[in-house]
Amino acid sequence: MRTAIYAVMGFVLAAAGSAHAAGIGVRAGTTGLGADVAWSVAPTLSARLGYSALTWNHDVDTDIRYNGKLKLSNVNALLDFSPLGPFRLTGGVVFNNNKYDVRSDSVSGASISGSVKSGKSAAPYLGIGYGNVSGMGVNFYADLGIMFQGSPRASLSADCGSLTGTACTNLQNQAAAEQARLEDKLKNFKYYPVLNIGVTVGF
Repeated sequence: MRTAIYAVMGFVLAAAGSAHAAGIGVRAGTTGLGADVAWSVAPTLSARLGYSALTWNHDVDTDIRYNGKLKLSNVNALLDFSPLGPFRLTGGVVFNNNKYDVRSDSVSGASISGSVKSGKSAAPYLGIGYGNVSGMGVNFYADLGIMFQGSPRASLSADCGSLTGTACTNLQNQAAAEQARLEDKLKNFKYYPVLNIGVTVGF
């Protein structure tokens, strides 16, 4: 993943050599708090590189109630195509380390815990937007799109606590079954909605 990120960064930085304009932006939305840098590489085309992160608590229920914490970490490498003034089409790749940590309530010191991760560490992105980070002056910009993360993958383990023998074995079997239940519960997040708004300063 790091090699791919460095390759994309190299491409974007190389594009800056022929840039007509450049800019930086800060934004907030469903991918968290983030920032972008962008360069114009043609009259209607610009390249954009950014990072965003978010952590928030969200509980979920299957047959078991879990205390959950969503942790988003995304590096985006995008191309913005603006044939109609400020309105644009955007496509690219989001290199993500997104995960959802869960832990069940403890009973007799026993619990089930683990994490659910996105199916694709390099998720294709497609969306529409308004405004360009590489535009001159101070501007507003927004993105609306979908990050195709792939089906979630859960990894859970059982902490038997004071349980022994058959009770511990049953908890371990339950943890294995809960992996599929959690994946099914969170399956809609393979299409992660992206809505971000921000302000950019171009030069």
